[in-house]
Amino acid sequence: MQDYTIQTNQVCAKQISFSIENGKLHNIKFYGGCPGNTLAISKLLEGADAVKTMKILKGNDCRGKGTSCADQLARGIEEALSQTAEAI
Repeated sequence: MQDYTIQTNQVCAKQISFSIENGKLHNIKFYGGCPGNTLAISKLLEGADAVKTMKILKGNDCRGKGTSCADQLARGIEEALSQTAEAI
């Protein structure tokens, strides 16, 4: 299992951590943000396919910011997957 931590930009959550094992997401945790929403996202995505999740969440907007906590997670997943592909 590979662990990742990303620093976010332009959103309430300041950091997001998650793990990927065999293409599945685990241990998603938002540091800051709307507690009810970020906790729900974490629970709903436990064990979800990383690529599918990235495609669904990428581009979600919060209040016209051009990004959101979910979008930041998608960007982090994308970066993590690109690092994994480079390592292979």
